[in-house]
Amino acid sequence: MKVNVIGVPLNLGCDCAGAETAPNHLRENGLMKIIRKHGHRGFDLGNLYVPPVNNEDKYTYSRQMKYLDTIVEVNNNLAELVYDTLRGGAFPLIVGGDHSLGLGSASGVGKCFDDFGIIWLDAHGDLNTSETTPSGNIHGMPLSALMGLGNEELVNVYAPGNKVQPRNVFLVGTHSLDEGEKQLIEKHQLSVYPMETIREKGIRYVGEDIRKKLKERKIRNVHFSIDVDSIDPRFAPGTGTPVSEGLLPIEFKQFMDTMVSTNLIKSMDLVELNPTLDKDSKTTNLCLDIIDYVMERI
Repeated sequence: MKVNVIGVPLNLGCDCAGAETAPNHLRENGLMKIIRKHGHRGFDLGNLYVPPVNNEDKYTYSRQMKYLDTIVEVNNNLAELVYDTLRGGAFPLIVGGDHSLGLGSASGVGKCFDDFGIIWLDAHGDLNTSETTPSGNIHGMPLSALMGLGNEELVNVYAPGNKVQPRNVFLVGTHSLDEGEKQLIEKHQLSVYPMETIREKGIRYVGEDIRKKLKERKIRNVHFSIDVDSIDPRFAPGTGTPVSEGLLPIEFKQFMDTMVSTNLIKSMDLVELNPTLDKDSKTTNLCLDIIDYVMERI
């Protein structure tokens, strides 16, 4: 398989320095070698350009959302690159950076495939809007915007309107939701698998349930978006918004086994690694292990 690695050195969505260093950090620790050792033709497309913005200008463009104009610009460019990669028959591996980039990557996938779904592995919902956000951080808003909800400029990244139907979104590993996100989940009857369900029924149950729904809903293409904060901070301390009692690495791998066996995964994000917050390279090594595990199986 041809794998195009796209780095997105973006920290404006989380408003926390360090996440922007992750793409190069992973490269320096053997990212491309890991991809190629499994027989893939790995191509490093470099990093997307992220315009510099002064901290004091974060609310210049919007009073509710930080760095809105720059984040929209970066996501438009990312969407085009992901779309071109898929049209060329390659697998886009998008390495962040914060999770606001998921808006661009999934928008690119949505232009290429009408029948696509999103599996969003995250401790948080990323379902806030400009009206519900408690922080103004756009990395908490991409999933709602992809479903056509919230700020018009985010919703209309790359193409007007929603990119994915709410019924085709699967949120896994959540255990830190804001009140507005809970209301949105209930209103749109989203498929959400919180840690409570995972602990009660097991990660294999979650994987099989999603697999069943993918088939029932005739979803033939899946964008898989992985936030490292979904994994328990004992194993992934190097992230800006850690939440205790997350997934164990073995649970992630079990879930991944079920999802890869569908042969539907066509693209992937790996986001929210912050090397400056890491301890003994635990999170760096975990991210590389995740990529190794996925590349061995796709």
